[in-house]
Amino acid sequence: MPEWVIERGIGETRAALVENGEIIEAQVRRDGVVPAGTIVDAKLVAVAPRVIVEAAGQEFLLPRGVSDVSEGRSIRIAVTREPVGGAERWKRGLARLATDLEPSGEPAFEGTPGIIEAWDDLLEEARSGIVRFDGGELRIEPTAAMTMIDVDGWLVPDKLAKMGAWAAARAIRRLDIQGPIGIDFPTLKDREQRKAVDQVITDFLPQPFEKTAMNGFGFVQIVRPRRRTSMIELAQDRAGFEARALLRRVGFDGPGARRIVAHPAVVAALQAQADWIEALARRLGGNVSLRAAPNLPMSGGYAEPA
Repeated sequence: MPEWVIERGIGETRAALVENGEIIEAQVRRDGVVPAGTIVDAKLVAVAPRVIVEAAGQEFLLPRGVSDVSEGRSIRIAVTREPVGGAERWKRGLARLATDLEPSGEPAFEGTPGIIEAWDDLLEEARSGIVRFDGGELRIEPTAAMTMIDVDGWLVPDKLAKMGAWAAARAIRRLDIQGPIGIDFPTLKDREQRKAVDQVITDFLPQPFEKTAMNGFGFVQIVRPRRRTSMIELAQDRAGFEARALLRRVGFDGPGARRIVAHPAVVAALQAQADWIEALARRLGGNVSLRAAPNLPMSGGYAEPA
């Protein structure tokens, strides 16, 4: 049976649904980012041209608006989408007015505390955007309009499309991809072959979602509810993404003082979060220092005895 495993790290909390040692679904909750489902008090900042509120140091839009409340007043909101990170940091989170019956606070991450095996493999898929399957690979790229998934490989077109549909459904769930998604399959002229590919997506991608039928050019659009930033989008903020990944690796080292050696951008991201370094020092039971190494790739950071 699949089991949720919760790993409380430095800078983020990770959750993975694991089956037979494989991560089939993952979520990341970043420290300092108000997650969807949170009920919190907010201050009304603006009512025109859009309703904007401020809560926990972040701004949220209220698409449904608000009535009979003036700027500067306090209201209770329910966060419906966390602020989007990655390349679209300008996108505020979304919220609605909360009812008096809704309890305050963040939704709990439910699962068994532990170490998530194969997390590094998931991070590599997120940073590269490449997901391989038997007969081909997916290339995943976030854009301003939607997350695009290109199916490519060496199988005959109808078999490649069906294998790609299975792999895409798996990757969407595994990498927590939400909102509008476009999948570019090989062109299939036969209508029955296109219907067979549509059925694979329907069978393997968990609800809720809406989708179009594959058109004559091999394109399918899927829309999933948008509540969080996907793993692919988180990886677009490369320095922060790699900084948190590095802290995770170093945190599993034995006790003692450490010097972290990393790309200058990763070191800068760590320097900007002094509390992360302090938390790592407490975990290791020794001082933690930083050294920038311009020759290292962004994902090539490591720790050495200090």
